[in-house]
Amino acid sequence: MSFTLIAQATPRLQRSELAVPGSNPALFEKAAKSKADVIFLDVEDAVAPDDKEQARKNIIQGLNEVDWGTKSMMIRINGLDTHYMYRDVVDIVEACPRLDLILIPKVGVPADVYALDMLVTQIETAKKRTKRIGFEVLIETALGMANVEAIAQSSPRLEAMSFGVADYAASTRARTTVIGGVNPDYGVLSDKDADGKRAYYWADQWHAAQTRMLIACRAYGLRPIDGPFGDFSDPDGFFAAAKRAAVLGYEGKWAIHPSQIDLANQVFTPSETEVTKAKRIIEAMDQAAKDGKGAVSLDGKLIDIASIRMAEALLNKAQAMAAAE
Repeated sequence: MSFTLIAQATPRLQRSELAVPGSNPALFEKAAKSKADVIFLDVEDAVAPDDKEQARKNIIQGLNEVDWGTKSMMIRINGLDTHYMYRDVVDIVEACPRLDLILIPKVGVPADVYALDMLVTQIETAKKRTKRIGFEVLIETALGMANVEAIAQSSPRLEAMSFGVADYAASTRARTTVIGGVNPDYGVLSDKDADGKRAYYWADQWHAAQTRMLIACRAYGLRPIDGPFGDFSDPDGFFAAAKRAAVLGYEGKWAIHPSQIDLANQVFTPSETEVTKAKRIIEAMDQAAKDGKGAVSLDGKLIDIASIRMAEALLNKAQAMAAAE
């Protein structure tokens, strides 16, 4: 165990992250009544250039007038390479005390996050905001992935990273079929069997990128979130993609359509078996402390400090989910 202790990001339930275009305020009330843990009102890719100013106004009105309950509310601003970005930040942050998070697209270097941190800090100070706005960054370019470890350390506001598979594919010139899906050309052949036949197995072309971002998140106390699955008419495909991410250690996934929310919540909610085991680990730890024992065991096996911390984190998440329900 390293002596280097990394502070964990602000705890936040993030199994499902629903994208809602800021240019379509008719969807705001429906989104507010959904079971999504996080909602981001989008003024970037989902909004045409001519509609961005009105979308910004819609978002301000929506954040201030719609009852969003206990959901974490986020905006996706335009990129730092556009002239829309500064006005997105200034106008919305100044006018919306309900805002919890800012989603920064196409982050390539730590300085991108620093620039936003500086601007938001000045606004918070000027407006005497008492609730600090958190950041989520989109890792969706080759440059961002190359610098992902440094980006993960770029700001104390940073809470989460999302893997933006669509723009990442474009940036790396990857051949794709469905956004966030697998490609049948990405696979491996088995050796020949006794009859000279070979089996072909599909593989996941996003595995390496997802793993690298995940490690950066876990090393520096951030939440890793998987990005979109484009074909919302394919719930089985979404479910499979979500399960692959969950197995790796991701905490949640985007929903680009309301039909994907329940699937994401289902995949990223700990099972009853997992919760029961976590409770038993904590109980065993407490009993060992009462008995004055230095070692903790359960079912004849020693429990290390990492297992105890994972159990505590899982139970905290389960409690947050129960509160949300």
